[in-house]
Amino acid sequence: MEKKDLYLNGDDYMRINKYYILFFIVIILGFSFFNIFNKEEELIIYTSVMEEQAIAVLDEFQREYGIKTKFIRMSSGEILEKLKEEKDDMKASVWYGGTADTFIAAKNYNLIKKYKSKNWDDIPLQFKDEDGYWTGVYIGYLGFIANRDWLNKNSLDMPLSWFDLLNPEYEGNIILSNPNTSGTAYTTIFTLIQLLGEEEGLNYLKKLDKQVKKYTKSGLTPGMIVGLNEQGIAVTFLNNVVRYEREGYKNLVMAVPKEGTGYEIGCVALLNNCKNEENAKAFIDFALTKKAQEVGVKVGSYQFPTNIDAKQTKALKNLDNINLIDYDFYEGGQKREYYLNKFKELKK
Repeated sequence: MEKKDLYLNGDDYMRINKYYILFFIVIILGFSFFNIFNKEEELIIYTSVMEEQAIAVLDEFQREYGIKTKFIRMSSGEILEKLKEEKDDMKASVWYGGTADTFIAAKNYNLIKKYKSKNWDDIPLQFKDEDGYWTGVYIGYLGFIANRDWLNKNSLDMPLSWFDLLNPEYEGNIILSNPNTSGTAYTTIFTLIQLLGEEEGLNYLKKLDKQVKKYTKSGLTPGMIVGLNEQGIAVTFLNNVVRYEREGYKNLVMAVPKEGTGYEIGCVALLNNCKNEENAKAFIDFALTKKAQEVGVKVGSYQFPTNIDAKQTKALKNLDNINLIDYDFYEGGQKREYYLNKFKELKK
């Protein structure tokens, strides 16, 4: 063998170096792909969906992604206030569930961060923020619920109009949720303001306040109290009524106000300055899927999903022709503090 065969020329070095570089790039990319999620760091989610739904959705997510997840349930208004308190040191990474008005308010406070999920196109435009700050995962319709036994005992008719709630015979027998904490209650307030105008809407709310026995922290609670025959009438999202009935409350009747009613878009969003962004984005991706949005029905949550491929629940088929107003989520969100202050003033 000649001596020159034991050495490599410049071209040989270049060729081998290319192979080494390509090899290390593949190794690094592969490592990054399998470790993009920090599976040891717990993902914390603030949620307004009912507890059973949160447990079921998070279980499916953890099974699919292997990411440890924890949720803390609060009403929409409570979450908004908590995020304002934690603005400079966010404890959670995702806000899941709750009315769009509060998410729009959160956007104005710079509490949420834009993120257009890889599943963005599966959600119709009317159910998401055009810039990607929040995306809808379900829809719920606002309406009345009453205890049939209470109505019969007192020879009263089911209210079918917003103005029916002002009937003197209902005084002290209506229960509502508190708009400072409940997205359901704020949806009620802004629905009436849109229907009647600001001045007349606030006058109506002042009259309605005299009819109300109690305001609860959560929008879920009034319907349960009516089901227990502790109060006669409540305003709630009607998907909750189906849940109450299937939990054994067989004495309930529901109605949609004939003038029209508002509705909620339940949303999901990435929190600003969160500590676990990649895992948070993974959860948002999952929350927008057909699979995640069909979990609710299995555990008694009967909202309408927003994913174009998800099956619509048949439990609310009698609401197909509901008279929905053109609810302006953006105005409702931007003027949330203003109308909450107006509501406090009228109660004085």
